[in-house]
Amino acid sequence: MTHKADSSLVKYLEDKANEVRILSIECTNASKSGHPTSCMSAAEVFSVLFFNEMRYSLDEPRHPSSDRFILSKGHAAPGLYSAWCAAGLFDKNQLLTLRKVDSDLEGHPTPRLNFIDAATGSLGQGLSVAAGMAYIGKHIEKASYRTYCLIGDGESAEGSIWEALSFSSFYKLDNLVAIFDINRLGQSDPAPLQHNMEIYRKRVEAFGFHTMVVDGHSVEELLKAFEEAKKVKGKPSALICKTFKGYGSDLVSDKLNFHGKALNNLSEDILKELNGKLHNEQKHERPKMVDDAPALVEKPVSFGGSLSYKKGDKIATRLAYGEALATLGGKSDRLVVLDADTKNSTFSLKFKDKFPERFIECFIAEQNMVGVALGCGARRRTIPFCSTFATFFTRAMDQIRMAAVSQSNLNMAGSHCGVSIGEDGPSQMALEDIAAFRAIPNLVYFYPSDAVSACRAVELAANYQHMTFIRTSRPATTVIYDNDETFEIGKAKVVKKSDSDKAVVIGAGITLESAMNASKILAEQGINVRVIDLFTIKPLDKDCIVENVKACGGNIVTVEDHYPEGGIGEAGAGVLSQA
Repeated sequence: MTHKADSSLVKYLEDKANEVRILSIECTNASKSGHPTSCMSAAEVFSVLFFNEMRYSLDEPRHPSSDRFILSKGHAAPGLYSAWCAAGLFDKNQLLTLRKVDSDLEGHPTPRLNFIDAATGSLGQGLSVAAGMAYIGKHIEKASYRTYCLIGDGESAEGSIWEALSFSSFYKLDNLVAIFDINRLGQSDPAPLQHNMEIYRKRVEAFGFHTMVVDGHSVEELLKAFEEAKKVKGKPSALICKTFKGYGSDLVSDKLNFHGKALNNLSEDILKELNGKLHNEQKHERPKMVDDAPALVEKPVSFGGSLSYKKGDKIATRLAYGEALATLGGKSDRLVVLDADTKNSTFSLKFKDKFPERFIECFIAEQNMVGVALGCGARRRTIPFCSTFATFFTRAMDQIRMAAVSQSNLNMAGSHCGVSIGEDGPSQMALEDIAAFRAIPNLVYFYPSDAVSACRAVELAANYQHMTFIRTSRPATTVIYDNDETFEIGKAKVVKKSDSDKAVVIGAGITLESAMNASKILAEQGINVRVIDLFTIKPLDKDCIVENVKACGGNIVTVEDHYPEGGIGEAGAGVLSQA
């Protein structure tokens, strides 16, 4: 369409904006909670996107070629649900189940819904996810679909927003549009910049975006800005939209103390006012989706017979991780690898050297890296692996937590774990990661002890449908397994055993070698002990642990490279307490 919209289209989109407002108020009233005023400020944005700008399939909202939309300000979920309802994806009766205990329409969006790609609501994360989706669309799939992200002004105080802006401009994501809803008011106070649109413009522009300041309640200005964004090449675009929280009624517009509250007794007058603004304009057709995203072929990822390690050799598991990625990258073109400027330490560099077009350098911005990786894996378009020092993942724990809510297939590898890196000092030591990652739902935590088990951990992770974490070590450890040794998630290995064992010694990773060395010293003193390699800390092999502890008189020793709280000892104690 041209910059000058015809009046019929403008009236139609104004109607849809007010319909979104009306539905948002009605569904939050039905639930007696929610954020209607946050939806009202973005109603014209929802309208122009869902009824004119975006190309998507109502029959299959997650169609590979559909445009993507991420609601970073996830508390405006009733507005998003209302837009989909108005578009015809589901009926109003379903919309009115918002926030009910048996409804998938939760207070903040999750992928339990077939039109949501990532869970949002923990603020500041959506633009990273959108950037990952846009990166795949532009640089990997080379498809026509575009990605849009709606961001609140309050959440723009989060540093992760600016990490994502920097990433997006560096990779020239001209298929990405960031939309800032500058409605002036936060939850309990005005946002820091309120309506200083020029500062917003200068800041976003300084991060490399083609930046347009618009009246966020003017359908005509929004139409013009989105049209302009489509013509921009070599950089992403941003719309800085001046809006008012609660726009549509003077009773609540630009007023504090309405955040997160149903409008209740005010609703009758507000709904009457909004209904009186409807033009009842005839429907305009949306643009057609361009179906050019490549077909997705999901198949098992396997080494085959490609491992060639020698027993007795000393190889760091972090090096084996990099070699495994490089090998599996040749078996599946769905593998993408991200790193945070540590690729020559995590050895993801091995993958980059062979497949530079599928390697994404995220620089020192771990929160953004995790969000981008989540976006890369959305709709199962890729199998993402991201890596950095294990301790630096703790900086991104909120993104990791939300990735689990997003039902992500994200794989993470953390190197330089524990005190074994010694001379680097405590700032570099991952000593909390086992505790943190054990709490993540459906996540498998691998702790391989040699090169063979590290490779098998990568192979299993690539085929697992949920999230994984692989803990790798800097020091070289001895190869103890044959190349064709079979490994399974949740299955430990008994690596030393006799009929006269007095205790079970449990290790994993670098501590397994310490356990083996200790067992030899004890054997020289006439004391035999049984040694178990856990392989996965989550899930633990309960049967193996219980059976062998009973066989050794109930005596158990765990060897940690982690703080006591939440480590292997506590995990093992939990299993034994249930035996």
